[in-house]
Amino acid sequence: MREILETLLTREGYEVRLASGGAEALEIARTVPVDAAIVDVMMPGMDGLTTLDEIKKIDEEIGVIMITAFASVETAIAAMKRGAFDYITKPFKHDEVLVVLRNAVERRQLVAENVALRQNLQERYSRFQNIIGRSQRMRQVFDLIIQAAPSRSTILIGGESGTGKELVARAIHSNSPRAARPFVTVNSGSLPPDLLESNLFGHVKGAFTGAVYPKKGLFELADKGTIFFDEIGNVALETQPKLLRVMQEREFMRLGGVETLKVDVRIVAATNVDLRQMVEEQRFREDLYYRLHVITIPLPPLRERKEDIPLLVQHFLNKYGEENQKQGLELVPEALDLLMEYDWPGNVRELENVIERAVVLSTASRIGSDLIPEQVRNRTVFRLPQFSLPSEGIDFNQVTADVQRHLIESALEAAGGVQKRAAELLRLKPTTLNEMIKRYDIRSRRGRQRPENGDEAAAAEVQ
Repeated sequence: MREILETLLTREGYEVRLASGGAEALEIARTVPVDAAIVDVMMPGMDGLTTLDEIKKIDEEIGVIMITAFASVETAIAAMKRGAFDYITKPFKHDEVLVVLRNAVERRQLVAENVALRQNLQERYSRFQNIIGRSQRMRQVFDLIIQAAPSRSTILIGGESGTGKELVARAIHSNSPRAARPFVTVNSGSLPPDLLESNLFGHVKGAFTGAVYPKKGLFELADKGTIFFDEIGNVALETQPKLLRVMQEREFMRLGGVETLKVDVRIVAATNVDLRQMVEEQRFREDLYYRLHVITIPLPPLRERKEDIPLLVQHFLNKYGEENQKQGLELVPEALDLLMEYDWPGNVRELENVIERAVVLSTASRIGSDLIPEQVRNRTVFRLPQFSLPSEGIDFNQVTADVQRHLIESALEAAGGVQKRAAELLRLKPTTLNEMIKRYDIRSRRGRQRPENGDEAAAAEVQ
């Protein structure tokens, strides 16, 4: 019977190993990768069901097909309960054996493919331990990181404030060949142009008053690594040509120096504004824009991936629970519902602050709605006013303009006159809101809009 099966299966393309009994079969299974085994129930020495048990101990996924001349429901049930893939009764037809064996091997291959797929996904997404999310939008971000990280190309990360742009930049660096080299962050808008240039390119001794020692710039410090420009739209126009030269030529001179220095850096930039709009407004160089716009990774705001909120909440509960020696904290369902309904204008950063506050103030293992801030609890849902069209009709454009004007005035009032915050409330770009304010000649009910940079003197004037 073994020889007949060997001939049949070899002809079908299978690689076949023969065993005269259970012990020999187990030795083969231990030394050779096996996809399926055909085992007779009645054998001298170790019987078929015992052999089945031992094969499963070696590899649970081997498809074991039992053959028996004693067709009984009891035998079949016993074999299936103990992990057999299927059973065949003697005398059997060749086609019957081939069909059952093919199914067993295909299942084995499918299981192997699923295991490999799970491992691959785990490896891919475990690289981004600080970026939390399983939504389709975030999986697209992960895939872009994986594809772009190995290259030398410049990457532009776009997204609202608080969406995690720096985390993505670090993930790109960590998954690139430069991972062992420096990752240097440049806060583009925190310094005036002259100090920013000194920080970027360094300076020689005596380059300016106070330059008593030569200093390496951030580009030198980032050599062979990655330099990350946070909010690159804030880089002054006079600095942009020098930045463009470094990106194109990979060389620069220190302030006050004459020696040309070469560097090998990967540039990653982030922005929370529309650089294309800034180009049209002549506030950003077009050539620099296109140099940055090689590979773009758009980060979705939290309101567009709310299915990730429970994951983020658990992550922050674990993080701040550990910091405050309050492990095992959880939100009550009503509190989580409030978080799911809120639109999070401050995105993940705002959610993190809410959870940190709740953890610090909690006195029990379950965090209730009372520890959720008022602005989240008292979220109001905007509804358009209901009205009927008059018989004589309306001026559609005029009514639309009146509604827009009213919404903008209400947002400015709610934002205390701060245009940037009002734009966030209306889900508008600050530049778009500014244009609409000018178009409708809107004045804040407080008199004038407060400046976005929080200048104290200007703010005092508003008051």
